[in-house]
Amino acid sequence: MKRHVLFIVNPNAGKKISDKIIQHIKTHFPTSINYLIIIWQDRNHFTEILRAIQNDGYTDVVAVGGDGTVNQIAKSIIGTPIRLGIVPIGSGNGLARSLGLSMNIEKAIKEIAHGRSITIDYGIVNDRPFFCTSGLGFDAHIGHLFATSSNRGLKNYIRISLAEYRSYKPKHYTIHINGQTLQRKAFLITVANAGQYGNDVYIAPQASMQDGLFHVVVLQPVGFISAVGLLAKTLRKKAHTSALVETFTASEVKITRNGSDSIHFDGEPALEGEVVSYKIMPQAINAIIGDKWMNP
Repeated sequence: MKRHVLFIVNPNAGKKISDKIIQHIKTHFPTSINYLIIIWQDRNHFTEILRAIQNDGYTDVVAVGGDGTVNQIAKSIIGTPIRLGIVPIGSGNGLARSLGLSMNIEKAIKEIAHGRSITIDYGIVNDRPFFCTSGLGFDAHIGHLFATSSNRGLKNYIRISLAEYRSYKPKHYTIHINGQTLQRKAFLITVANAGQYGNDVYIAPQASMQDGLFHVVVLQPVGFISAVGLLAKTLRKKAHTSALVETFTASEVKITRNGSDSIHFDGEPALEGEVVSYKIMPQAINAIIGDKWMNP
């Protein structure tokens, strides 16, 4: 089938960066492949973009942006044969990294041109699709604060995390999973379709996007020194070996807590009620992979 590719560029990174990326696409994407570049102007404009995705015969839709942009575009092609591509320009780039795509813009564009693809799972949390990770607790709390901060980037995320760490109180959760009901006091709970949050920080290194299962990670209350040790393990893909971590696998999980609170999904924050339900949707979206693709 002849390819027809739509690049959707989120200009929130700034005009100079957006212009540079557009020039990269024009320079490095083959002219033998039919393509169009659209600048995603604002929320209202996405209605027009969605109409183009649904009606204009695209074989591939490429999200040029961060994790939030990827999530928005990926969920628009669920249930279609359209393939998801990513040119990562965000701060975490969780799904792009999990798909083995290069963080170098020129190389990522060339990987999109090669068009190697696989079919992957995605998750639903209280009717919200996500593709990498979702969770409750400390990381959801930080995600909310980071989203409302005027500064972006990994350094600011780390700064907020360190500032909040000492005052954050672990919470009580009831976890319904695999026919069991578990009571846990946890610093955070992560429901992982892919192994990492982003930035190659692997909270669930054994997770696969093709096995029809979540890896549900429960992190016990953790002191500062132990947290530093755990962070080192996440960077070495060894988080599951920590005595502070419990990991369960399941296709569905329901978590209850004391009242409404933050959650995150693919790095995006949201406020949800006391019941947070997850379900895996196996082999449901086509995605272009990069040269570094490795499935656990």
